[in-house]
Formats: sequence, structure tokens, C-alpha cells
Amino acid sequence: MNTRKQARAVRLGPRSLAALVLVSAVGVVGFGWPFLTPPGSRLSAHAQDAPWLFAGLLVLLVAVVAAAISESGLGPKAVAMLGVLAATGAALRPIGAGTAGIEPMFFLMVLSGRVLGPGFGFVLGSVTMFASALLTGGVGPWMPFQMLAMGWFAMGAGLLPGPDRLRGRAELVMLAAYGFLAAFVYGTVMNMAGWPFMSALASNVAFDPHAAVATNLARFLAYCLATSLGWDLGRAVVTVVLTLLVGPAVLRALRRATRRAAFETPVTFEAPRQ
Repeated sequence: MNTRKQARAVRLGPRSLAALVLVSAVGVVGFGWPFLTPPGSRLSAHAQDAPWLFAGLLVLLVAVVAAAISESGLGPKAVAMLGVLAATGAALRPIGAGTAGIEPMFFLMVLSGRVLGPGFGFVLGSVTMFASALLTGGVGPWMPFQMLAMGWFAMGAGLLPGPDRLRGRAELVMLAAYGFLAAFVYGTVMNMAGWPFMSALASNVAFDPHAAVATNLARFLAYCLATSLGWDLGRAVVTVVLTLLVGPAVLRALRRATRRAAFETPVTFEAPRQ
């Protein structure tokens, strides 16, 4: 009989989950408001001011991290692993500087979210993007959107099926497929964060606050095809290649570290022997 201890995902408490739901709901509005507001509305009329309004998401993201760390789900050991993985991801991001989609940090987010769970994955993605922004000087009103999108990206990996049973080649293929598709979703979501702030007079693919939703949707799709498809494809391919090549070793290391850390095992102190 196999009695080997399984690596358990980090569980977040009710406050963390409530904050996560709140951030995600506000994030959906922050990203998708061009398709949620009627033509000619006040919000559409102030499209150039919107990034500063939605930059308030950063406050909510920090609240998620603070709530997660303050609960038992993220004890000292989990916080230490969070710091190590976030620092590694932040160090990987400048490699290639996003040129042609060469962004190796994405595969690490996929594997970490898979092993450590959706809650930890969201926190890790957000903290990693925050740290990398400080490292590369990429601080601006777009940073909260990057943090939220990366949090969703890593969280999705933690929601994939079979975390306790699926292993080997089948798991790698699933993670590679998720990384491939999610890389395009990440790029598309981030396009939504910047696309509305182009001048409608500058391009026929820019957001037009006076146009119908269907018209703006067609403009947005044309914008994605014209500006980011190549970068998204490069990001997807790099994620797949790294997942298949070094994924087995990284998954074993993460699971071994998780088992040894025993995040959910309470710390007890034995009385000294007489």
C-alpha cells in the first residue's frame, strides 16, 4: 500500500476568499467597462481618466494579500515559499523583456498554481507582477491590471482537474495546453486594459465611446490581431516548451517542498521530559 504523503494545496480562509471574489468582480468591470457601458455614457466620455480610477484595484489587491497572510492558510512557511517563488518569477520576467513573447515567468506561474492551489496562485501571480514591476521600473496605472491578470492566470492553473490523482505525461500535456490557451487570454485581457485609451481619431481600431457594442467589439478584435497576436503566440509557445522540458523537475521540487513544509500541520511544542 502506498503511504506516501501527498502535497496539499494551500487553503485560504473565508476572508481571503471573500476579498478574492470582490477583487475579481471589480476587475471584470475594470477590464470590460467599454462593453458594459452604453454609448455616450459619462464613463465612456471620460475614457482617458479611467486608468486612474481603476488603479484603485491595487488597494483591493493588497487587501487580498494581507487577508491571505493573516489567516492560517498562509503561515510562515507558506509566506516563505511565496517570497521565493515571487522573487524567482520577478527575476525571470526581464529575460527577453517580453520581446517576441519570450516571457519564461508564465510557466512557473502555471506549475506553482497547479501544486499550491488557486488561492495561493492568485496571491503569487499578483505579488510576482508587483515585484517585477518594481524591478523593471514598470510602475504605472497599468500595474494593477497586470497584477490582477497574472493572479487570474496562476489561479486558473490551480482550478484544473485532478490535483491529487493526475500525474505524469497526462498532467504535463494538460498544463501545457492550459498555458498555451491562457497565454492568449492574458494578452487579450491586457489589451482590454489599454485599448480604450487610444484616440478614436488616431485609428479605426480604437475604442469609440459613441459606437455600438458590436462595433467596438469588432474594433477590439482587429486591434488584437494587429498589435499583440505575435507576442501572445510567442508567450504561448515559450510556456508550452518550458512546461514540457523542465515541468517534471519543477513539479517534483514544488511538491517535495510542499510536503516538507506541511503548511496545514499545526505547530506544537512538547513539554520537556523529566
